[in-house]
Amino acid sequence: MLSYYFQGLALGAAMILPLGPQNAFVLNQGIRRQYHLMIASLCALSDIVLICAGVFGGSAILMQSPWLLALVTWGGVAFLLWYGFGALKTAFSRHVALANAQAMNQGRLRIIATMLAVTWLNPHVYLDTFVVLGSLGGQLAETPKRAFALGTISASILWFFGLALLAAWLAPRLRTEKAQRIINGIVGLVMWFIAFQLGREGVAHINTLL
Repeated sequence: MLSYYFQGLALGAAMILPLGPQNAFVLNQGIRRQYHLMIASLCALSDIVLICAGVFGGSAILMQSPWLLALVTWGGVAFLLWYGFGALKTAFSRHVALANAQAMNQGRLRIIATMLAVTWLNPHVYLDTFVVLGSLGGQLAETPKRAFALGTISASILWFFGLALLAAWLAPRLRTEKAQRIINGIVGLVMWFIAFQLGREGVAHINTLL
């Protein structure tokens, strides 16, 4: 069973490492040292739900509902454009410290709502967990399937807590005005790039439905 566990661990790590909305949000909260462990916990919990749904049969729901996939895609595009705009606005602001102070004043509920949005409104997370993991893990027998899912879940937990703790540890160096401009600029551009990719995929998906 260890071989299936490590297969899941390696595949989970490969899918979660690239910078995306979820990782960028965890990174920012870690730098601010603002509920970063809570956010890491909620991200890991969301991934556990999505991974289990994908590996244990939930992929069929998404594949049988093309309009649901389209709705999630365009919702994700809209959110990523808004999130990226906010990051770029902060990056080019004359008063970066003031913008960061305003972000620090966000309440816990708003932070949780943003975390849920960057996780559940990102269509890539469904493609990763439902399509990739679902197609690979779903064809395994019951016991290997559990080991495979556990390996993928382990990668998610290790990554989110490691990212949050590392960002908090490096916070004194990353809170400088120059570093904040660079980080917010990169995050904003990445969010817009992902939104552009999702938009192209959404248009292609709509053309297949019409």
